[in-house]
Amino acid sequence: MSTYADFSNPAATRTTNIRLSVLIPFYKDDPVPLLLSLADQVEQDQLPVEIVLFDDGEPEPDLNKCVEKAVFTTAVPARLLTSRKNVGRAAGRNRLSAAAIGQWLLFLDADMTVKDGFLSEWLNLIDAFEFDAAFGGYTADPVTEPAHNLHAALAKTSDENAAAHRTELGATAFCTSNLLVRSELMRRVGFDEHFTGWGWEDVDWAVRAEQAGVLAHFDNPAGHSGWQSADILLEKFRDAARNYARLLEKHPELATLPSAKAARILKAVPGQALLRGVWSLMARSPLTPMKARTTALKLWRASWAADVI
Repeated sequence: MSTYADFSNPAATRTTNIRLSVLIPFYKDDPVPLLLSLADQVEQDQLPVEIVLFDDGEPEPDLNKCVEKAVFTTAVPARLLTSRKNVGRAAGRNRLSAAAIGQWLLFLDADMTVKDGFLSEWLNLIDAFEFDAAFGGYTADPVTEPAHNLHAALAKTSDENAAAHRTELGATAFCTSNLLVRSELMRRVGFDEHFTGWGWEDVDWAVRAEQAGVLAHFDNPAGHSGWQSADILLEKFRDAARNYARLLEKHPELATLPSAKAARILKAVPGQALLRGVWSLMARSPLTPMKARTTALKLWRASWAADVI
């Protein structure tokens, strides 16, 4: 049996004039609302756009069938790639890049939302400016569950930044959610598949891509709605320490990042690992002020990074 399955709808089998490929990896998250929203924009504005989705490991066959049905019924060029085994975030995006036929590639997360005119704005920016890759930023969508308040607060304070601020930070402010890349650059600079699990493969890619092309920041944000509980965030930040160590090993110049400085400071504190229980409790507690909760979460992340740098 083939490792991958590739399902194309009738519109995808007929089209050849694709300027932009929207690439959406997913793992358990339902990408159908995003697919339909994007398809409406493509159809309404008659855009030269295809939509390609990647189910990483098909953990939920019923969801895969729902996505396949949505791909088949939409009138715009759309495809669903399905991996028989989980390959991870970096490898999944490389598979999407290899399958895309557009001159430009736009990576979106499955749990994102897009405003009216989002795709047209990206195409306008391509025409108006000279660049090889760009990050459009994102905004925090409203939270509907109290358990997700911590994640939303962290995003607002750390990640919801205008293009002017992100430009000052440069490549390290890039994320794979709402990342636009010239396909020719992606063929030369792919994602490092040695980054496994969650975290830092996007920064690594951007730092390397900056050596091969022109990077830019724009204000064309997509909404982020994939909020997670404090328990899941603590687990992800703990496990991401391995990827962070790989990032600093590959790019020693990033040792000046605030996150690296915080990890080095904690590394010099005797018994700092014993404080993780306190930070974990603070981050989980809805009775703790939100600023203290987000600070505790950052200290938790820095503490695990201190173990590996």
